[in-house]
Amino acid sequence: MSDSDDASVPELLDSKRDATRYRVLVEIAARQPAVSQGEIAEAIGVTSQAVSDYVRDLVQAGYVEKHGRGRYEVTKEGVDWLISKTDTLETYIDRVSSDVLGSVEVDAAVATGRIDEGQEVGLVMRDGLLHATPDTGAATAVAVTGGDEGDAIGVTDFEGVVDYDPGTVTAVSIPKVTEGEPPDAETLRSFAADYDLLAAAGTEAYAAATRADLDPDIRFGTAEAVAQAAIRGLDVCLFAVTDTLSRHTNRLREEGVRYEVRDPADER
Repeated sequence: MSDSDDASVPELLDSKRDATRYRVLVEIAARQPAVSQGEIAEAIGVTSQAVSDYVRDLVQAGYVEKHGRGRYEVTKEGVDWLISKTDTLETYIDRVSSDVLGSVEVDAAVATGRIDEGQEVGLVMRDGLLHATPDTGAATAVAVTGGDEGDAIGVTDFEGVVDYDPGTVTAVSIPKVTEGEPPDAETLRSFAADYDLLAAAGTEAYAAATRADLDPDIRFGTAEAVAQAAIRGLDVCLFAVTDTLSRHTNRLREEGVRYEVRDPADER
């Protein structure tokens, strides 16, 4: 870090004594009024004698009041000191998260060939996954780790836009077990043809798929999974029990995914 960055580091992180004092006061606040110094020592990894010294110091500073053997209470001044130090820490953490970590964002991509650390790579979307190619293109990044074809590598310093078309979802309504007979197998096979993924939401939907000799790719967490698959360029056929349909279509609308709902009964 630069000198200006060092100046912004909270004093609490520069002083081991202040940091331990802060932790002891937090533990007292959490356990008051019956406070076991041995439990505090175990919680923060110091000796009981050290905790005793810190407690005495906090009492002298006016941050803690002693009401008898093993009974303590954090004062208003102590609460104000905790709040001020906590606010400073939160501000520092926010800066680290946004300015430091955010500037070195690293994502994962599947290598399509041998890629070396530090190499500029192209980025493409295939099968719903980000891939890194040895040849650059409209979207590029820099590899922070190397790997062979098929390996997951880290990439950063993104430039350009990954060019791909979002997928669509066809939601096929499957009746509940109390609502009537399931669709015939041939109709379901015709719905599922030419899709990248098949999802089944609900027991009746899964049973209908397997009866049609279809093996769903997604069976759990379908509302999230189907939307994310389509966002990443995959076309999805969703077999959904009628009482789950609205949950799925609401999610697709929220994510801006194009979809249609089909009723097998209309295909007869």
